[in-house]
Amino acid sequence: MSIARLVEVQSDDVVFTSGATEANALAILGVLTTGDHAFYLPSAHASVVENMKLSSERGIRAEALPIKDGRVDCEKLKELLRPETKLVSMDAVCGETGVVWNTREVRNTIGSKILLHIDASQAPLTEKITRAHFGADMLTLDASKVSAVRGIGTLIAHRTISIVPLYRGGGQERGLRPGSEAPELAERFAVALCAAARGRDSFRARAERDRIGFIGRIRPIEGVLINEGPSAHGQAPHILNLSFPRRDTDYLVALLDEAGFAVSTRSACETDSDEGSRAVFALTGDAERARATLRISWGPAVSSHAFDNFVKALAEAVQFIDNNSRR
Repeated sequence: MSIARLVEVQSDDVVFTSGATEANALAILGVLTTGDHAFYLPSAHASVVENMKLSSERGIRAEALPIKDGRVDCEKLKELLRPETKLVSMDAVCGETGVVWNTREVRNTIGSKILLHIDASQAPLTEKITRAHFGADMLTLDASKVSAVRGIGTLIAHRTISIVPLYRGGGQERGLRPGSEAPELAERFAVALCAAARGRDSFRARAERDRIGFIGRIRPIEGVLINEGPSAHGQAPHILNLSFPRRDTDYLVALLDEAGFAVSTRSACETDSDEGSRAVFALTGDAERARATLRISWGPAVSSHAFDNFVKALAEAVQFIDNNSRR
């Protein structure tokens, strides 16, 4: 009930899953059928992109949403819509770059007959997460993005939306997710979401201040590029994506780990990719920039003083890489 109230839906609209990956799969594979047409955000999580590819193998035409200036190009999207277009799937907030996508503009463009699925996993710390706020028909949330809780997420979807379960079993979760439910995990998930909602405004204000100071201190690092949205309104302040072209950012991550800082190059689901960050390439169109990324994020527990230590460690790590690469 707590999650339903927070998202402003009925309790039976909340379908618990094992996490965002399963919720996204259910929203895509459970809705699309042979002959349908769908759009997806090319920078979205692998669970969206790969399930759209899987749909294509099943007779569904799936294509990437057009992007222009860090936004979905809704004028172009309007031209690409078809009578058989059934679903648009996109992020609310990009987990790699922090770009806040123009979901409501997309909603207005596609009208009410096409379903809009929003993966809002990265949104709760800084964004309101009601379905109406995003203009969504279906909404994905994940406990691990707001807390230490693992193994539970949810797909918010009204009963009137026809969804076919990914597998058969019992009647749990309206028959859409058969299997024994995990009430303790659900309770902890709800508590974490409610805590994020209560602290959202104060954390966002603090994160915006910290971000400005942080960026100011890293700009002197030679060659650093910032990958972000087109404006302050298009960016989650607690996610910062940098590029260090012609530098080994996997090695940079290892050096920072030794210094006590946990950062990454891209989504954990795609660390084996040699092509770099899909999200950064979709945003910038620069392959070299996408191959040399560093993703930094922080939560409410991180103090402003921690940024000073991190900037020092980052500058030293970059200098170490530069000195050794010149030999």
